[in-house]
This record gives sequence, C-alpha cells and structure tokens, in this order.
Amino acid sequence: MAEAHTGLAEQFDDMPQQIEASTLGMWTFLATEILFFGALFLSYIVYRHTYSLAFLEAGRHVKIIHGTINTALLMTSSLTMSLAIHAAQQGRNSALRRFLLLTIFLGCCFLGVKGLEYTSDVHEHLVPGAHFTRQLPVQAQIFWFLYWMMTGVHSLHLIVGIGLLAVLSAMAGRHRFTVLYHNPVLICGLYWHFVDVIWVWLYALFYLVNRH
Repeated sequence: MAEAHTGLAEQFDDMPQQIEASTLGMWTFLATEILFFGALFLSYIVYRHTYSLAFLEAGRHVKIIHGTINTALLMTSSLTMSLAIHAAQQGRNSALRRFLLLTIFLGCCFLGVKGLEYTSDVHEHLVPGAHFTRQLPVQAQIFWFLYWMMTGVHSLHLIVGIGLLAVLSAMAGRHRFTVLYHNPVLICGLYWHFVDVIWVWLYALFYLVNRH
C-alpha cells in the first residue's frame, strides 16, 4: 500500500533511483528521435544545396504567418509546461492540472492552424505528385515532399504529447502527484520540450531561410 501511495515501483530502492532511471530512459529515447529527425534534416540540407534555386522558389510559397503563429503557440506551451512541472514539484495538483490543460489547449491550437495551412497548400496544388503546381520547378517537389513529411511527423509527435498530457491531467485531477512523486510529469515535460525544439528548427528551415 505504501508503494502504491508513493508511486515507487518495486524494482527500485527509493524515489531518486526511480527518477534517475526513468529520466535516463527518456533521454535515450529522445536520442533515437534526434537521430531520426537528424537524417531528415541532413536530407533537407543536401537537397537544398543541390537544388538551391528550386528550394528558394518553393520556400516563397510557404505560409509564414501560419508558421509564425504556430511558433508562438508552441513557445508559450513550453512556458505552461514548465509551470506545470513546477506545480508538480510543489505537490499542487490543482495548479498542475490547469497548466496541463492550458498546454493541451495550445497544442490543439497548433494542430488547428496547421490544418488550415495544409488545406491552403492542397488548394494551391503544393502536394508533390501528378497535380503539383506548374508555377514551380519540378525539383521544388523535393522541398514540398520534405515539408509534408517532416511537419507531418512532427504533428504526429505533438498528438502523442497531447495524449500523454491528457493522462497526466486526469491523474492530477485524482491528486495522484505529491512533492515526492511527480516523475511522470518531468518525463512528459522532457518529451514536450523536445517536440517544441524540433519545431523551432523546422520553422527556421522551411519558413525563414532565404525568405527575402
């Protein structure tokens, strides 16, 4: 009963050991994610160097207003997630739940704006394939393939993060977290911040590079 109350799993001697093990596990997972996204970023860099003019023309059709709004939303969500972690460390479940719900709301707003942007891209025939717009060079399809793939995978990661925060919110509503036991919030916070950082790189590469 004591283990169930404190959240200490039976394979660990104490809570610091459990926190250290779970944090190491999350960092290991994030390292594999960095390798995955790193390969995509490397592909972008190689193709942009090879087809620089085509990428320049393609980049001018990206909706910078949507990207900027989404960047502001995710940066704000990083703040609310940090405040959620701080509340969890103090054992304030009510405040934790409020900050988690606010973070979820900001994440959903991001997906909504991204959906509007995707819809606009489809209407402008900016999807690689037979119906790709003829206003751009053929090589521009590489840019848009990478755009759809990388932003799509990022959005999928964000959806997973929203699901995790929803579970934490439900747990906070049942006052499951204490000053001693709040490790799940810390771990999910690492994941959320990772997703935010990946978006900053995507924003820089797809929306800002050679924008002039």
